[in-house]
Amino acid sequence: MASTVEKPNIPEHCPGTESANAGKASACAGCPNQQICASDVAKGPDPGIQLVKERLEQVRNKILVLSGKGGVGKSTVTAMLSRSLAATDKDRNVAVLDIDICGPSQPRVLGVLNEQVHQSGSGWSPVFVDDNLSVMSIGFLLSSPDDAVIWRGPKKNGMIRQFLSEVDWGNLDYLLMDTPPGTSDEHLSASTYLSQAGLTGAVIVTTPQEVALLDVRKEIDFCRKVNIRILGVVENMSIFVCPCCKRLSEIFPATTGGAKLMCEELNVPFLGSLPLDPLIARYCDEGKDFISELPNSPAVKSLNEIVKRVVAACDSKEE
Repeated sequence: MASTVEKPNIPEHCPGTESANAGKASACAGCPNQQICASDVAKGPDPGIQLVKERLEQVRNKILVLSGKGGVGKSTVTAMLSRSLAATDKDRNVAVLDIDICGPSQPRVLGVLNEQVHQSGSGWSPVFVDDNLSVMSIGFLLSSPDDAVIWRGPKKNGMIRQFLSEVDWGNLDYLLMDTPPGTSDEHLSASTYLSQAGLTGAVIVTTPQEVALLDVRKEIDFCRKVNIRILGVVENMSIFVCPCCKRLSEIFPATTGGAKLMCEELNVPFLGSLPLDPLIARYCDEGKDFISELPNSPAVKSLNEIVKRVVAACDSKEE
């Protein structure tokens, strides 16, 4: 019988296996791995890299969804991409891994907020949103959605390693990984553990205004420095369509040319723009399937075109 998953037993102030203080810091006292960390064994390549490679062998495309700026709708775009990928081809198996450890959004956006994760002999079982769409998030391990996750880098690293190496996804066509904003712990952990697992690439999300593009340029630079292929950039909330009068408004003016011009300047693919639709925002808050219920939404139509370009970019890598 499946059992409820327990949180990883990682000391709160763990210095990490690659630190010179590994196994020697005061936080290491009483840890069952103290002697291993203090020895030379822990100074070699992280064994988690091989575990992740083996676990994800049956996942055809592994995609990081990134954004240097918070508040651009990255988690919403991740959910939108996953729903569109699953809805446009019922034979396509899609999953979402929420590695935004401190701000997990996917359980709510995908409508599985009160579900629990269970463990079997083959690993953790993801929560199914639909027959061909599943999700895993630390949000399922919290006693309340309001609980704060107050962890330092090494503990986040351990959680991401567990997610990547212990979730039993089965055969997947697409695994989308929702990350927090920035270029910090979670991003480095994901890029390291996926370095030998055949990471397909990254989709980067932005909004049109320069204050967002400024940080997205840093995210593009991060991808290039750690050798992550950029599948393309999505410009979210590009324009607002009034649901009453259908009048178009620029809530975030593209004063410097927006994402399209930035992509031309930096020589990265531009996947397309998503208009701001308040109905979709409401559906995401309520965890409803906007793809089937709002097929005529301008945002859904634009989304389906973006998904075609993402699929084409992934397929081009396999040729």
